[in-house]
Amino acid sequence: MTYSFLRRVAFSVAAGAVLAFSAASPSQAAAKIQHLISPGGIEAWFVQDATVPLIAMEYSFAGGSAQDPKDKPGVANLVGDLLDEGSGDLDSKTFHERLDRRAIELSFSATRDTFRGSLRMLRDNKDEAFDLLRMALTSPHFDTADVERIRSQVISGLRRETTNPTSLASRKFLEVAFGDHPYSRQSNGKLDSVPTITVADLRNYVGRVLAKDGLKIAVVGDVDPATLGKLLDHTFGSLPAKANLTPVPDVEAAKPPQRAFVTLDVPQTVITFGGPGVKRSDPNFMAAYVVNHILGGGGLSSRLYREVREKRGLAYSVYESLLWMQHSAVFIGNTGTRADRAGDTIEAIEQEVRRIAEEGPTQKELDEAKSYLKGSQMLALDTSSKLAQALLQYQQDQLPIDYIEKRNAIVDAVTLDDAKAAAKRLWGQGLLTVVVGRAPQAAAQPAAAPATKSN
Repeated sequence: MTYSFLRRVAFSVAAGAVLAFSAASPSQAAAKIQHLISPGGIEAWFVQDATVPLIAMEYSFAGGSAQDPKDKPGVANLVGDLLDEGSGDLDSKTFHERLDRRAIELSFSATRDTFRGSLRMLRDNKDEAFDLLRMALTSPHFDTADVERIRSQVISGLRRETTNPTSLASRKFLEVAFGDHPYSRQSNGKLDSVPTITVADLRNYVGRVLAKDGLKIAVVGDVDPATLGKLLDHTFGSLPAKANLTPVPDVEAAKPPQRAFVTLDVPQTVITFGGPGVKRSDPNFMAAYVVNHILGGGGLSSRLYREVREKRGLAYSVYESLLWMQHSAVFIGNTGTRADRAGDTIEAIEQEVRRIAEEGPTQKELDEAKSYLKGSQMLALDTSSKLAQALLQYQQDQLPIDYIEKRNAIVDAVTLDDAKAAAKRLWGQGLLTVVVGRAPQAAAQPAAAPATKSN
């Protein structure tokens, strides 16, 4: 049983005892988003909510796994796993005991573009929680014993992925889509790269990436602005003013149609499919988001689910979603089926993709998708942590602070012509398809065209 699991249990028990008496209302809190600037100049989006005595903070630094050395993918991921393994005058065991004693939940992770952190605590434990975070960010130990223990865990996970068809399909898809761009690399690294990462690599990453100029923060909870400002200064104020990031070029995903096959002796064949997407800054993003919900993002109501699962019984589930990053965007989907039905499954997916690209959605489909997306927004923000995560994402996407209030009107503004144009743009060229399973399908020929960089 890991320390992080114990902290989650402890926090859940403590928070559950509080929530038994009252429930937060993020839908009301969302209308009170403040742009807070601390005395030391640290900025945050902040929702003060005293409904329950809890505080949730989400924050990120620009950089992420795209800042890993080309020959050492996995550095950012390893840093994230090690920042809470001892810092300041506390060794790993004592640091975790302090977290557990106060039911403080602290975690770190790396996406392709950001290094993220999460902190949750009861209001009365805020001083200790923020101080432990400060130590983790500014004076991590990276002791040899801790590094080797965490490294071995990462390597064990990578070994398991070599027999996981979904993991292999994801890796191959990124290689086909992005070539030698940093986005082609998995954030958790490779079996031949993680063993070569040194403590110097970890410290170099921390020194280059964890800086105030790339910092974005979202806080939701029972704390007043003046107190929060002091906590933010204490926690982040001593970080370097500017990061030293390696430039990451924009990249356009490889153009479909392409197919690749990975041989793996497993009972179920996995199919991952996708292609170039729409960046979040694109003025037509919302039209793409709505029409994507119709094709594959709407769960049991999506076209792909009806055609692949309900009508043909080819797979238990099938989904497809938009993935946007700072320097590129793709759409990506996944399903699993019997090896002897993989060809039929691919054909059914391609047929439905061609149909929506050529015809677009119906007015009824568009109206239902818009209604769902508007109604589900606040349900997705039903806890302080979820609201904080959303506010951080809006900052990363460079959206306005009142985006929550404007979003439904933006969804409503999508017309049928907009949706049809977005469908043609997304799916008109076909699919990049990766098949992982026992026997290659006749149509699945290896392909790995290099991605082209845009100007």
